Amino acid sequence: MTTSNPYLMFSGTCEEAFAAYAEILGGTIVAKFRMADMPMPCPDGMQDKIAHIRMTVGGTVLMGSDSPSQHFSKPQGFAVNIGTDTPEEADRIFAALADGGEAHMPIAETYWAHRFGMCTDRFGTPWMVNCEKHAP
Repeated sequence: MTTSNPYLMFSGTCEEAFAAYAEILGGTIVAKFRMADMPMPCPDGMQDKIAHIRMTVGGTVLMGSDSPSQHFSKPQGFAVNIGTDTPEEADRIFAALADGGEAHMPIAETYWAHRFGMCTDRFGTPWMVNCEKHAP
């Protein structure tokens, strides 16, 4: 069996970001390893940063880590899509993710969705929040 899931990279804010994501999305952090836990030497000042974190959200997985500054690049060319069952849940999640970040497409009804919006959160992660209409 093959699986696919997002792996998010951060510049020192991974632990804070995943705590926020767990609260906003109702996720559960199931694994967290610090750089100091790694068997190899870690970069100076990175001992308390996250080497790997794994969170379940419903039936999906979201993973991430902190990157040393020389290896970090701003996320671009993708978005993590969140699907919801109700417009109210989409509105709540979008508002929480956009808080302190930037809304690129404010959440609203579209021809395919009861609610759809795009934002980048305060940690730099791009998101799409989607409460789809049933196909005819």
